[in-house]
Amino acid sequence: MALTRIVIALRRARDWMIATAIFSLLRLISLFPPDAAINFVDAMARRIGPLTSRHKLAMTNLARAFPEMSEAEREKIALDMWGNMSRLAAEYVFLDQLFDYDPEASEHGRIEVGGDEIFHKLRDENKPFIVFTAHTGNFELLPIAAATFNLEVMALFRPPNNPYIAEKVLSARRTKMGHLVPSRAGAAFALARRLEAGGGVGVLVDQKFHKGAKTSFFGLEVHTNPLLAKLVRQYDCEVYPARSIRLPGGRHRLEVEPALDIPRRPDGSVDIEATAQKLNDKVESWVREYPGQWQWFHDRWNIKHQLKK
Repeated sequence: MALTRIVIALRRARDWMIATAIFSLLRLISLFPPDAAINFVDAMARRIGPLTSRHKLAMTNLARAFPEMSEAEREKIALDMWGNMSRLAAEYVFLDQLFDYDPEASEHGRIEVGGDEIFHKLRDENKPFIVFTAHTGNFELLPIAAATFNLEVMALFRPPNNPYIAEKVLSARRTKMGHLVPSRAGAAFALARRLEAGGGVGVLVDQKFHKGAKTSFFGLEVHTNPLLAKLVRQYDCEVYPARSIRLPGGRHRLEVEPALDIPRRPDGSVDIEATAQKLNDKVESWVREYPGQWQWFHDRWNIKHQLKK
């Protein structure tokens, strides 16, 4: 017991030091103009990222997903990924200054939205719906965009493993992004209640899942969380893909696409496995279009487990 307490204390101390270092850096960059600060963090991440163990995992994932590419091409994607992730973190600091989308404006600013008519439709129909996205671009901007149309979406998210960072991120997200539900026990019931009340929910569908529906992603076997498909089966609600795309000059395009055609079995019920596969196919199409804007250091294919076998 004493050894366990020591290990836990050391782990907490490590997490606290890491969180403190990150928060100190974010406070520092907040003192500078947004574009200069974000570009600086991008440049630093492209130097530091390749020195981490996560870079090796990213390169392994890229080699499996794009075997036809050269090593240099995959390295460029990995560097773009580090730049994208660093920008995502830094943009938290400047959200109030960066998010300038106005549905009534005649010209675009930093943020432009495609599919605004869908936002209007979802707001006015007052029917349950699900929006799904992936870790592409600055995906955190999507619920903020929805809020500009007076459309509140209950979002399911996975907190960071570091408890100090998780607390800070959750606090920031609650301020900017509406109702959030951490992905732990009871989350599915919260989302179900929201749909039952005629509201909308948002789900990230590209996370690693140890069980669930057997599917493929970039032609490689993965397990996909069946939650979204099960919610559709229970509440017969429409499902809308949405993504964030980074554009040159520190701009962003947020796109909401038309509702998916949900696969059905002969008896009319939702086909859970086929629906999960359709989600993967949609995310894969996004990642192939902008590969440097996805989190390749994420162990989506459970590589670490396979290497231990």
